[in-house]
Amino acid sequence: MKAAFIRQIGTPDVIEYGDLPTPEPGPNEVLVKVGAVSVNPIDTYIRAGIAKMASSFPYIIGCDVAGTIEKCGAAVTRFKVGDRVWGSNQSLFGRQGSFAEYAAVDEKWLYGTPAKMTDAQAAAGALTGITAHLGLFLNAGLKSGEVVFVNGGTGGVGSAVIQIAKAAGAKVIATVGSADKQALCESWGADCVLDYHSATLDDSIKAFTQANGGLHVWYETQPPANLDRTFGLMSPRGRVILMAGRSARPEFPNGPFYVKDLRLSGFAMFNATAEEQRVCGEAINALFENGGWHPLIGRTMKLSEAAEAHRLQEGNTLQKQGTLTGKIVLVP
Repeated sequence: MKAAFIRQIGTPDVIEYGDLPTPEPGPNEVLVKVGAVSVNPIDTYIRAGIAKMASSFPYIIGCDVAGTIEKCGAAVTRFKVGDRVWGSNQSLFGRQGSFAEYAAVDEKWLYGTPAKMTDAQAAAGALTGITAHLGLFLNAGLKSGEVVFVNGGTGGVGSAVIQIAKAAGAKVIATVGSADKQALCESWGADCVLDYHSATLDDSIKAFTQANGGLHVWYETQPPANLDRTFGLMSPRGRVILMAGRSARPEFPNGPFYVKDLRLSGFAMFNATAEEQRVCGEAINALFENGGWHPLIGRTMKLSEAAEAHRLQEGNTLQKQGTLTGKIVLVP
């Protein structure tokens, strides 16, 4: 089979595209004929060795996958040959990745794909959708009627936070950098969309939250830089979610934090158990079937262009080039 893989950690140039043996599924695994995969920042960290997950080489890259089952292991009970599935969590903790024509995946990391959901949509919303759901519910305990602020409303996770929070009955404030991105957030149901360049941004946040009962959940998708500002805008017993910024070392304003009875949760999606993630996957499927899930695809490329896709992802994640809105999807 054709695959995108690495023989060593390094820059995107270490990614090769070529032939590797088609995997044989183990007892609890299914063999997925891959229809689409997507690129995430964590994929670039694994390839670069920042996240030390690549344990043996050649190492197939890629977390997210969507496709059709061609073969089932002897102990598989949840799926059968011909089922369409999607999932994430590949290329983590020594598991081979998804950037190939075929992937052997443990059934516990997969979810059935709704009939009208394309493989591209399923792959684009996999890791980001699960991450958004984990942050909002497992970590923040979001309740209907609460107000959620998400920094970066058209990012992969940010766009998922808006849609999932709105489906739960929350009111959502999002920040963006352009009128086009504002329109996208509004199309997903965001109640208040603000330009993060604005000199009066915090005043606008305060005005909305004061009119709507407070600010209960702050979902930070960027490296945290000013926790004093964040804590100052929160309501008593508010929850702050951190899930980005491996090298960030912000000052911690202890007084404003404990005086307001705030909660601060940091999490990485890949630490959640299969059972915890299945709750998210099933909720995402239900949201799609109810018309409320629209994964944002920014670029569609060939699997053979995996190295270029990594350059594009890094340029936007690390260098903030602003040349990508939505997920990069690759097709074999």
